[in-house]
Formats: sequence, structure tokens, C-alpha cells
Amino acid sequence: MKLSGDAKEIYRRITALINSRIALEESRKLLSGFKPTSEPSEILARQKKLKEAFEKIDVNLKSETSKVRPFRLKRSYFSDRVFIATEDEFEEASSLSVCTVELEPINAPLILSRSASVGIEVDEISDVELAPEMYVESVIEQRDVLESVAKVMESFKGRGKSVAGQLLDSVKLLEEIYNKKKQIESIFELISQEEAKLNERIEKKVREKSLRLEGDALLEFLKTGSFPMDELEEIILEEIFETEKNISEKLGSYVEIFPRNLKIPVRADVGAVEKLREEIERDLNLEFYLESRKVARRIKAMLPELEREIQEVYSIELIRGIKEFCQDFTFPEISHKGIGFLEGKNLFIENPQPISYFLGQSDQIHTAPIPEIGNYNVIVLTGANSGGKTSLLELITQIQILAQMGLPVNASRCHIDVVDELFLFRRKKSVYGAGAFENAVKTLSRILQGDGKKLILVDEFEAITEPGAAIRIVSKILEIAHRKGHYFVLVSHLGEHLKFDFVRVDGIEAEGLDDDLNLIVDRQPKFGVVGRSTPELIVERLYRKSKGEIRSIFKELLEAVRRLDKGQEAEEVVEVDDKRG
Repeated sequence: MKLSGDAKEIYRRITALINSRIALEESRKLLSGFKPTSEPSEILARQKKLKEAFEKIDVNLKSETSKVRPFRLKRSYFSDRVFIATEDEFEEASSLSVCTVELEPINAPLILSRSASVGIEVDEISDVELAPEMYVESVIEQRDVLESVAKVMESFKGRGKSVAGQLLDSVKLLEEIYNKKKQIESIFELISQEEAKLNERIEKKVREKSLRLEGDALLEFLKTGSFPMDELEEIILEEIFETEKNISEKLGSYVEIFPRNLKIPVRADVGAVEKLREEIERDLNLEFYLESRKVARRIKAMLPELEREIQEVYSIELIRGIKEFCQDFTFPEISHKGIGFLEGKNLFIENPQPISYFLGQSDQIHTAPIPEIGNYNVIVLTGANSGGKTSLLELITQIQILAQMGLPVNASRCHIDVVDELFLFRRKKSVYGAGAFENAVKTLSRILQGDGKKLILVDEFEAITEPGAAIRIVSKILEIAHRKGHYFVLVSHLGEHLKFDFVRVDGIEAEGLDDDLNLIVDRQPKFGVVGRSTPELIVERLYRKSKGEIRSIFKELLEAVRRLDKGQEAEEVVEVDDKRG
């Protein structure tokens, strides 16, 4: 479907509202797949897809879909290893850029080769053999993403583990080693923390013991201020052993790093800590490499399927966002007899009044057809200023766009005829004069030409030119639209002059003023009735709010408006107002 005039802006605002409900940018991009179409079969296919998906998707899945990101393979260079290559293997191994490659054995924590006689033998020259850890670490470090992918996919599919879940299972046994490696990276920080706790406990125990000293020990302490050495030694060694035991359990390796010289405060031997770090790191790196090699090939094989799952999550989040946006909406039926809806609510208005409106036949959704609606494709909409005529054109545009996107529409019930072009003309308040009139006529003429079924919505075309010319031009435009079989709604104050047998004139009525002198307007158009405009009520409001000399001027203006609108004298009514005022 082609969108012309201000219909393009309505479409942009609708998609912005939908996108505001979608958590992922990748999912927002997919909304372009729902651009309005003029193919009924495509609209029905989209409706079918959405209906089936809506049944499976919980809008609360947003808490999981919002965490999903593209899976990134962590490309790393491992400086702890060397691959000993033959001359034939050198270029191939170097091109992987995952570790140092040498032709002759050199000293390194981890030596790899294709020969069992040198270092650890590998089956092939590949990243899963030389650097399998990067596959394992990539999965572990993106656990949150993979958990969310798994939850979304398993919730949507309603069956066994997703590939994301299988990947997490494959690294479960390696996570303990990985976490130990992370601890070793911060071993000095860990030992510093344990050292501080150790000295706090020693200080506390010494303080408590000193309060319990008796006999010779107390006399010695009072004389010298020194704590008995055998007591102090016992406290220090006890706490050192306990601290080293705690650190050993955390690192998974025996630790002896505090000197036994009984100096307070106790300080770890930096050289011993560094030696410990190197030893543990070497052992863990070797263990992690060997264990990673067992699963890396399987992980690599599953990554393409993981990418497909992530793309599917993007699609699921798109549909979840559409479902959230379209709550309380309804899927329209496709009809070739007209466009109509019950209880439509304008998306751009807060707490809008529900409106029902019909072009063409209404018996598709109205169980008891209203005679005044008739079977008119061409409508003139009249009535009160600020009564909702323009917002009704917006509402019709919104519903037609959503319907031809294949989405539910903002109404309780709806049928639409599929059109090839949707044109909305909204008069710009700042644009008047001959140039504006010429451009408007050109635009409308272009819209009327050509083949295909069109929905044309025009707001106050006559305001651009003088009334006499406007009546003649608008009459002819309506006639051409009727002859070509288009749907046409014109907002106009010229309703009395546009009553043709092929035109239905509807009206929105202003019913009066409330206690605060605000207009009371029923925004539901009355079918087949010319709407009363609001100048009388506006002047009445000015009159009733004014005082002094200007009040008498407003009184005369009000009398004139009432004579014009009602064709009768109005002084008696004004006298009643005087008594109210």
C-alpha cells in the first residue's frame, strides 16, 4: 500500500509507538517486515502468524529477551604456550594467531605439537586444538545471555533444551576451573584481605587474653607491658594455620605463605605468594586446556545453531512487543464492501472517547444496520470546532494502516477493504493564499488519477480559498472520487452545500457549555446529520465571562450569530443569560 501526504507521518508515529514496546534494537529493525501491503493474502498470512505466536508468547518475557545480545566469540592470543611446527605447518599455524609458533622446541609453560615426542600432541592445526579455551570462556562469560536465550526458546517452543542450554551444560564442569583461574588473577588482593582478617583476630585474642592474666604472668605484664611469649606464639601460629587453611580451600592448593617468626603484624611473604601464583596458574592452565579441548569442537559446531536461535529471539521479541502494544485490539476482517469499526480509540490521544464509524456497508460488523449509515463511500464530516473531526481522520488512518500491516487494530471490532493507496491531507494552519490553494488542487488531482482503490481523507480543503470557489471545486472532487470508486472522507463546514445523492453528510455536535464554560462535545458523529458548528457557543462563553462595555459588544455578536444559525430573533434568550450572568 502506498502512503501519501500526512499518512506517512501517521505511519511513522505508529511504528514509533510499537518500537517503544520492543526491548531490542535488532527486533525493531524487523518491524520493517510488516510494512503496509495491498495483498489480502499477505495480510491474512501475517494475521495467522501473529495469532499463533500470540498464543505462545507471554508479554512478561521482556525481562529475558531484553538481556539477549549477539554471541561474541572471544578471539584471544595465549602467550603461555608454543606450538612446535614443521616447516610445512608453520604458515598454517601462524595464520591462526592464537599462540607463538616455533620450528624448534623452546621453554614455555605449555608446549604443543603434532608429534607425541614434543610436548602435548594435538590432532590437527586448528583453534579448537591450539586454543580451545576461547570457546569455553566465551560461553562461560556470556552465561547471562545464553540463559535468557534458553528460557525464551524453551518457553516459546515448549520442548527440550535449546542449543543455548546445551552449550551451558557443556561447560558446567569447567566453570570451577575457570573460577579458580579468576581467583589466581587476584591472588594478591585475596591474600591481602585474609592477612588483614588474620591480624584483627590476633589483636582481638591478645586483648582478651591480657584481661584474663593471673599470678606471675600478670605481674610480668604489669612490670614490662609484654605479653608472655608462649601465649603469644600459640595465638599467632593458631591463626596463621587457620588462615592458610582457608586460602588453600579457596585456591584448591596447599598454601604456606606466612613466616613463622612471630612478628606482629603478620605479613605474607611476597616471594612465596608469587611462586605460589605461578605454580597454581601453570597447573590450572594445563588442566583448563586439556578439559576445554574435550568440548571445544562440540561448542564450535553448535554456534551456527545458536546464531539461528538468537535471530529467532529477535523475532519473538518483535512479536512480544507487538502483542504488548496491541493488547485489547482486534484483528480486522477483510471485506470488499466497506471500511468500518466499532469503539475505535485514537492512539495519539490520552483517554480518547471510543468512536464507531463506517464507509460503505456497515452490516459486516453491525448486527442491526443503522439506516442513516446507508452505503456511501463518500462522506462529508461536519460539525463543531475542536469536536474531533481531525482526530477521527487520524483514527481512520491508524486503523487502515495497522490493518494493512497485518496487525490488530485499535477497535473492538473492525472490517476493512484493502486499498492500494491511503492519502491524508491535513491543512497546515500557517499555509494560506494562492500558492497553497494551487498546491492543494494539484495534490488532490494527482491522488484522484490512476487506477487502484484509494482511501482519501481531506481536512478542510475549503479553508485555503474563498467559499464560492471551494463549493464548486469540492463538489467536483467528490463526484470524481465517487465515479472512480474511491473511499473519501472530507472534513468541511460546507455540509449544507454538499448534499448529493452519493454523499453522506455526518455531523459532530457541540451540546453546550459546562459549569466552567468549557465546550461539551459528543465526538461520536451523528450519521446523516449536518453538525452544528460552535461559533455561537464560543461567543456565548466570551459574553458570559466578560464585564463592562465589552460584555455589551459580545451580547450584540451573540444575537447576530443566533439569528444566523437559527433564523430567529434571540433577544429573549440573551435576556435569560443576563439574569444568569
